[in-house]
Amino acid sequence: MMVNSTQVPYFALSAYLDTGVFKYLYFMILMCLYILIMCANLLLIVIICMNRSLHEPMYIFLCSLFVNELYGSTGLFPMLLVQILSDIHTVSAPLCFLQIFCLYSYACVEFLNLAVMSYDRYLAICCPLQYNTRMTRNKITILIAVAWIYASVSCFIPISLSAPLQLCGNIINKVYCDNYSIVKLACYDTTVNNIYGLIATSLTILCPVCLIFYTYMRILKICFSGSKQTRQKAISTCVPHLASLLNFSFGACFEIMQSRFNMNNVPNMLRIFLSLYWLTCQPLFNPLLYGLNMSNIRKHM
Repeated sequence: MMVNSTQVPYFALSAYLDTGVFKYLYFMILMCLYILIMCANLLLIVIICMNRSLHEPMYIFLCSLFVNELYGSTGLFPMLLVQILSDIHTVSAPLCFLQIFCLYSYACVEFLNLAVMSYDRYLAICCPLQYNTRMTRNKITILIAVAWIYASVSCFIPISLSAPLQLCGNIINKVYCDNYSIVKLACYDTTVNNIYGLIATSLTILCPVCLIFYTYMRILKICFSGSKQTRQKAISTCVPHLASLLNFSFGACFEIMQSRFNMNNVPNMLRIFLSLYWLTCQPLFNPLLYGLNMSNIRKHM
C-alpha cells in the first residue's frame, strides 16, 4: 500500500499470518504468558520491598530490573494480543511510535541495569572492605536514575527524527512497531537517522557489555586466587547475572541483525519467534532465574 503523505495516519503490520481459528489458541497462550510474567515480577518486587533484610544494593538493582520487565512486557503484549484477534493488522502512527519508545527504552534500561549490577558485584567481591562506603544509598539512586533517564532521552531522539519523515509506504514487516522499519519507508535521504541509530545502538550495547566483561574478568581473577568460600559466593551471585546477560544479548543481537540486514532466507515463523524472543523470554527468565537461584529471595518466597 503506497501512501503519498508527509505523515501516514497508520501503519500495517504485515508479519501476521492467517491462522484461522488457531488465533484464539495463540491469544490464550500469550495471555497466560503475560499474566505469568506480571505475577512473577510483581511477586519479587513485593518480596524485596516488604523485607528490610533485602534492602541491599544487589536486591534494589534487581527490583529495578523486575520493574523494567513489567514495563517492557506492557509495551508489547497488550498490542500483540489485540493484533492477534484482529482481522486487519493496523496500528495508528502515534501508538506505533509509543510502542517503539517503550520497547527501545526497555532494551536500553536492561543493558544498563545489567552493567550496574556487574559493577555492584565487582565492588562486593573485589573490594569488600570498601563496599559499604563506595555503594551508598545516594549512589544507588543516582545509578538507577541515570539508567532510566539516559534510556528515555536516547530513545526519544530517534523517534523525534522519524516522526516528521515523509514516507512512501506504511507497511512494517513485523508483528510490532520498529523504528528502523519506518526509516526504510522514507522517500528521501535518512543519513542522519541511520548515523544516530548506529551510534546510539553501539553505545547502548557496547559500553555496558565492555563494562560487564571487564568486571567479570576482575571477579574471575579474584575467584581463582581466593578461598573456596569466595569462589562459592562469586558463583552463586554471578551465574544468574551472566545467564541473564547472554540470554538477552542473543535475542537483541538477532533483532538488530534482522532490522539491518536482509533475512528473507530465514523462514518467516522463525523470524517471528526470534524477534519476540528477547521481549518475551527475558521478562519470564529473570524472575525464575533470580527467584529460584538466590537463596535469600527463595527463603522469603
